[in-house]
Amino acid sequence: MGVFSITVASLVLLLLHQVHAKNIYSLSKHGKKGCDLFQGKWIYDHSYPHYKSGDCPFIGKEFDCQKNGRPDNQYLKYRWKPFACDLPSFNGASFLRRYRRKRIMFVGDSLSLNQWQSLTCMLHKAVPGTNFTLTRKGGVSTFRFPAYDLSLMYSRNAFLVDIVKTKLGRVLYPNSISSGNTWKGFDVLIFDTWHWWLHTGRKKPWDFVRYGGKTFKDLNRMVAYEKALITWSRWVEANIDPRKTKVFFQGVSPDHMSPSEWGDRNAKTCRGQALPVLRENYPGGPHPAEVVLERVLRKMSKPVHLLKITTLSQLRKDGHPADYGYAGRRGMDCTHWCLPGIPDTWNELLYAALS
Repeated sequence: MGVFSITVASLVLLLLHQVHAKNIYSLSKHGKKGCDLFQGKWIYDHSYPHYKSGDCPFIGKEFDCQKNGRPDNQYLKYRWKPFACDLPSFNGASFLRRYRRKRIMFVGDSLSLNQWQSLTCMLHKAVPGTNFTLTRKGGVSTFRFPAYDLSLMYSRNAFLVDIVKTKLGRVLYPNSISSGNTWKGFDVLIFDTWHWWLHTGRKKPWDFVRYGGKTFKDLNRMVAYEKALITWSRWVEANIDPRKTKVFFQGVSPDHMSPSEWGDRNAKTCRGQALPVLRENYPGGPHPAEVVLERVLRKMSKPVHLLKITTLSQLRKDGHPADYGYAGRRGMDCTHWCLPGIPDTWNELLYAALS
């Protein structure tokens, strides 16, 4: 950690933040004297990245931008630097020892997959000679280190709540969770949902919405998202024992499909972006889904640790596969992230929270 001082005024602000966000367990408590690990900037660091994509043959093709022909590599050389301290260095060997005989599960959409693959690679790189197994059963993938009896699992669940195939078609039930039994009994759970909530047209994931005893052709998407998060929060309240399970929410991972958000009038997408937004705040402002998520978390009585990745990820318009996901054969990807890349920082923050 870096050496810094804290003023009386900043201490008061920290206490006020903890009062108004009492159930959003900020990583500020993991930094010395209240350092907020989410407030900072990206700085160039020639020692990055933690690994090369070739070190981890299990990385999905859609995330392996270098192998898919991306010609630049400067986007790999940036490190997140909190203003008042340093982000603790990721120590994969220590992580494996500490979580020996534990079970960790990521639950969510392909952004959750992005983070899960990042973490498995960071740990594999730390102990490259250690055997691992990678299996898939149904919608659950399991990466296991037998020597440590540690399982890192990913459960594909893009909405957390239910979508059911009926005679009418696919029906979204924002107030129903039937897959919750899959999430029980873990030492750490990291949830995520957002990416699919705004899809329309032929990518619309449902045909009808059933809520409050009524069937709708659709709902306002932000309203539906909030209702689903409330349902998830009630599941956590009813089923999680904080003494046995630590719960995280990944936060909202932003896309970069609108260059006007970062002040570029010439670009059309994230294509060709090679540098971060080198400032403290994102010109496009807070993400609306992040506001909804924090509102739901504040009302919970059980602790959920929010990885506030939104702002720091908004600043990384350069970190997406763009046309180097699947070597450009599946369109422009300004939503997911290259590996190595930004999800590695998400896992550094997760590591700080688990330390």
